[in-house]
Amino acid sequence: MIDLTINTELAEKILTGFIRSELGRVGFKRALMGVSGGIDSAVSLYLSAKALGPENVLAVRMPYKTSPKDTLDDAQEMIDDLGVQSITIEITEMVDPLIGYTKDISKIRAGNIMARMRMIVLYDQSVAFNGLVMGTSNKTEMLLGYTTVFGDSAAAIQPIGDLYKTQVRQLARHLGVPEKVVSKAPSADLWEGQTDEGELGFRYADVDQLLYLLVDQRYRPETCIEEGFEQAFVERVLKLMRQNHFKRVMPPIAKLSQRTIGYDFLYLRDWGT
Repeated sequence: MIDLTINTELAEKILTGFIRSELGRVGFKRALMGVSGGIDSAVSLYLSAKALGPENVLAVRMPYKTSPKDTLDDAQEMIDDLGVQSITIEITEMVDPLIGYTKDISKIRAGNIMARMRMIVLYDQSVAFNGLVMGTSNKTEMLLGYTTVFGDSAAAIQPIGDLYKTQVRQLARHLGVPEKVVSKAPSADLWEGQTDEGELGFRYADVDQLLYLLVDQRYRPETCIEEGFEQAFVERVLKLMRQNHFKRVMPPIAKLSQRTIGYDFLYLRDWGT
């Protein structure tokens, strides 16, 4: 069993500093994010409140008609606990016309529409609130491609993007996120009864161990199999990582000139600051 324990106090210090510095370097003092009642958005919310002060954070609840009431209640409990600003914008009437345009639309397509509509709402609210959109994706989701391009993957910064799901749980408990939120089955809240692990077909606890070996330790797939992981599991995870790499990078640009963005024009993000 691989030990993925993190120093939660140090992680909190680094991540709150990261939030302050990244917003500050582009002239912002406020942040907002979608808050679903799940653990990932909860951790981003708690970190942002600690980094910026609750008065500078906007939690946006964006339920669909099938969203469970308990997720809304959990989100509201955390909003009240932190004292952050909040707004609730239901997306049902925005989403249903497009879903209804296609007969027998698949759950995946409908879920992607919901995810992208939520990001439209967030970026619109970012103008009104004068804040940057905070991401809520963790390292496990990003590596597996378990995200909607220009949906939940769209954000100005990703504070928990280098933490595996099991490490997000550790940090959540340290930050004081309610235990019922920490221990609930992860869900993107895209359709009734949907869970992350149900869609993926494996547990986060298992895939985090494998991803740590493949990514952080640079193990070869055959070495992971020798370590006790089933070959089919290793091959499936590798396939997901490779197929979804395009979600982790900016769109490639065809090179025609001497200096092409992403190839020869590679200034650091803080260039000029």
